[in-house]
Amino acid sequence: MFSQTRKRKLSILVHLLGWIMLCVVLLILSPLSWRMGELELPVQFWWKQIYLVGLLISIFYLNAWGIVPKFLLKGKNYLYLLVILLGAVLFYGLIVYFEQFIHYGQKMHELFNPDKPYLASKRWIPGDVFQMLLYVISIGLSTSVALVEKWQKDEALRGELERQRINTELSYLKAQINPHFFFNTLNNIYSLTTLDVSKAQEALLKLSRMMRYVLYENQKDTTLLSKEVKFIEDYLELMKMRLSQKVHLLVKLEEPKEDLVIAPMLFLPFLENCFKHGVSSQQESEINISLEVMGDTVFFEAKNSIFPVTPDSPEAQENGIGLVNTQRRLSLLYPEKHRLKLGKDENSGQYGVHLTINLA
Repeated sequence: MFSQTRKRKLSILVHLLGWIMLCVVLLILSPLSWRMGELELPVQFWWKQIYLVGLLISIFYLNAWGIVPKFLLKGKNYLYLLVILLGAVLFYGLIVYFEQFIHYGQKMHELFNPDKPYLASKRWIPGDVFQMLLYVISIGLSTSVALVEKWQKDEALRGELERQRINTELSYLKAQINPHFFFNTLNNIYSLTTLDVSKAQEALLKLSRMMRYVLYENQKDTTLLSKEVKFIEDYLELMKMRLSQKVHLLVKLEEPKEDLVIAPMLFLPFLENCFKHGVSSQQESEINISLEVMGDTVFFEAKNSIFPVTPDSPEAQENGIGLVNTQRRLSLLYPEKHRLKLGKDENSGQYGVHLTINLA
């Protein structure tokens, strides 16, 4: 609102200065450039100059606010040109009528040619050409101003629509990620109920704390990085309860020292992916997760062994929707400020995720 008010005031100031300059040129500089000796210009001359400025101002705003929007901006180009030509005829007719009304021609003739008879039908052609040139300039400038203002409004509208589209898309992406997370977590707790009731109860307590984070923090655009790290810790503790001795989980999470903010639940799909593909009940497996903070930059890394998922399992049907959505969120929220590298490392045979985000 403040920016719009300031722009409006600046526009008014620019218009005012422009008309002041025109008045100075027409009413002062132009007459002074051809005054001869001690001759005093008649009062009719000054009336004519003031009348001419008033006509040009009226033409400027009539064209910018009325004719251009009604005809030119609606694609009626030929009709617009016809209106402008008729306006030129009307402008010339008004000038001639006013000059005759105040006896402008006669007074100017008596001033510069006192020894010659005055002919009312004879006009000064250079003066008429100059006045028509002023009309053309007024039309050209007002048309340009109207088109620029229209372009600025369209650009502002496009920007607003793009912001709304991004916000809507981000909301949709987060809505997809949340059910994905709860589906996997509830499946884990369900499996624990048949193995260890006390562990299942503890898992439910941790899940309730995580749900509180999701319900309150995930509805915001940003959250503190420290809260996001706590959420990751709770998630990893929950996952540990279902891991066997064959899974080696190495975690290194650095506690952020600054009040950095980040989009909520950005790392969750990468964590889910580790436990979905990196855990086996029969073979040894390894999962490495680390998060480091240097200044305003966050370095996240996740590595896991790769085990095939059963084709008819729910995980296989999801087809990596969490990772795809997270990549899209990153491109929308941190354009040119993040670097993501993921894929299989041929040397170690592990799947790795390397994410760097500049939160400045």
